Amino acid sequence: MPLARSLSITSLSGLEEWDEEFDLEDAVLFEIAWEVANKVGGIYTVIQTKARLTAEEWGENYFLVGPYVESNVRTQVELIEPTNPALKRAIDKMNSSGCKVYFGRWLIEGSPYVVLIDVAFTAWNLDKWKKELWDNFSIGVPWFDREANDAVLFGFLTAWLLGEYAAQCEEPPHILAHFHEWLAGLGLALCRQRQLPVATIFTTHATLLGRYLCAGSVDFYNNLADVSGAVWVCLYIITPNGLNVKKFSAMHEFQNLHAQSKNRIQEFIRGHFYGHLDFNLDKCLFLFIAGRYEFSNKGADIFLEALARLNYLLRVNHSDVTVVAFFIMPARTNNFNVETLKGQAVRKQLWDTAQTVKERFGKKLYESLLVGQLPDVSKMLSKDDFTMMKRAIFATQRQCQPPICTHNMLEDSNDPILTCIRRIGLFNSSADRVKVIFHPEFLSSTSPLLPMDYEEFVRGCHLGVFPSYYEPWGYTPAECTVMGIPSISTNLSGFGCFMEEHIADPSAYGIYILDRRYRGVDESCNQLTSYLFQFCQQSRRARIIQRNRTERLSDLLDWRYLGRYYISARHMALAKAFPDTYFYQPHDSDTAQGFRYPRPASVPPSPSLSRHSSPRQSEAEEDDDRYDEDAEAEKDRLNIRQPLTLPSKKGPALPYTLPGANGERN
Repeated sequence: MPLARSLSITSLSGLEEWDEEFDLEDAVLFEIAWEVANKVGGIYTVIQTKARLTAEEWGENYFLVGPYVESNVRTQVELIEPTNPALKRAIDKMNSSGCKVYFGRWLIEGSPYVVLIDVAFTAWNLDKWKKELWDNFSIGVPWFDREANDAVLFGFLTAWLLGEYAAQCEEPPHILAHFHEWLAGLGLALCRQRQLPVATIFTTHATLLGRYLCAGSVDFYNNLADVSGAVWVCLYIITPNGLNVKKFSAMHEFQNLHAQSKNRIQEFIRGHFYGHLDFNLDKCLFLFIAGRYEFSNKGADIFLEALARLNYLLRVNHSDVTVVAFFIMPARTNNFNVETLKGQAVRKQLWDTAQTVKERFGKKLYESLLVGQLPDVSKMLSKDDFTMMKRAIFATQRQCQPPICTHNMLEDSNDPILTCIRRIGLFNSSADRVKVIFHPEFLSSTSPLLPMDYEEFVRGCHLGVFPSYYEPWGYTPAECTVMGIPSISTNLSGFGCFMEEHIADPSAYGIYILDRRYRGVDESCNQLTSYLFQFCQQSRRARIIQRNRTERLSDLLDWRYLGRYYISARHMALAKAFPDTYFYQPHDSDTAQGFRYPRPASVPPSPSLSRHSSPRQSEAEEDDDRYDEDAEAEKDRLNIRQPLTLPSKKGPALPYTLPGANGERN
């Protein structure tokens, strides 16, 4: 299907319009996940950002099911009475039978209904349900495994809810239950075992097998056939995950947000490096890696090694660029360390001193001008002013190096990141062109150290680096893209494979994709170092152009388009479970038409990627010269081709979705 405009994707993967219209008025969707109104990881982002689109499709017949966590409910959920009569009767029946089930609206975009179950309140059933699990499925659960126990309780309670709802319906119900990840997956097995009239979908966002094998230094991808115990299943639909893309009416607004957030990060840097601030912040680039603290799986190991090599290249080439690399990965700590907090206190003290002197200076200047005299500069500052400034300068003296870690680590000597930093010798010395800051805690706007939420922080950085070895999708580079921040991912991540498939030249759009599938670790590290060094060589103007290109890819990741993968899975499941009511004919994805961004027509993002067709920047041109964004966008708009036939999906799988009828795997 041809494009209506340059950035409107009408056919991403070949999912065509359905042959039959689906009347969802008599169907009810329960979407079940441990991370409903309960942020743990990336699944929370999937559920939370997709809710608006799903609520628009299903209306009052869409219910999210998750665990009741009081601290989350107080700030995220408005508790109300159910308006669905059958659901109200089902919840009342469960509450009268020894459960605590709550109903409300989740205060996010779309305001979806949520059913929240207090698993701790029914823990007295744990032994009985574990025995039933063993008797019916031969699945044993460790006694002291809190996470596994929660999964058992949550699974039995969700199956109870679905069964009770079906029993309370006056007409035969058309129930669709969508289970996310293993923590909710037990409910699906129980639906099948109890033969509930429920169509089921299961989405795995990762696998424990893959995560542990990859973390164990096993060459997982090149020896997949030899992996003992690997389980192969029939796969129907791959569901890439999207985001709610926020578009700004004002041109360059996202660039302005980048500048504002960058200034706030610079303020933190001024405090963190007080006494050693011997580099130019205007020529300082902020890189970051964030996510679950899996040292090898998330690529923190290869990132650190590449930073050491980058440090060498910048030094021998006498570069005036300084790189500050942030590691935002939660680990076990006992609060901020004293030296880090002292840095921010010293910065604030210097700022207060400067403001006091400025006010005194301004008052004397004003009074001099009032009487029609030019001020005597030598008398504008008093001895008290000089004394105050000298005391402030003495306070900035520091005998030690700026800290690497912002917190006191509980296992400092065994921490993987700190151990690697000791080996490669990146200690934030004056000679280092690469500085490292390890922030072992999620970012928060209420932090006394770096008071920014994650979105603000990402907007203020220049490059996100996510060289993951195991990453079924990867929300961190996707979030960078929709905020106009270039990123580095790999061809072992779902995001990287997806962007390779839909963009002819990803690096031209600020999407650098590292080859970790067909290269050794050292080769991949050299490639990552090359990407980083090329990025450091870009002019400010080139980075602005690249950020605009990156942000123009955001439509590619919007749930408005990627949500149709989930729509297709739901329609398929309903058709399989209730063939007399619903019909769905799957299409052959190998022959389907898809969308592909061509190479941009204008300025390249880095010196090494220059082509003869690209305009050459004048040596006399100032870095901060504004370029014509409208003309730049129009070049890309005219350069967009007709949709091309896409190859079949290869490489690592994205989150898998398996639709089935009544729990059957098809």
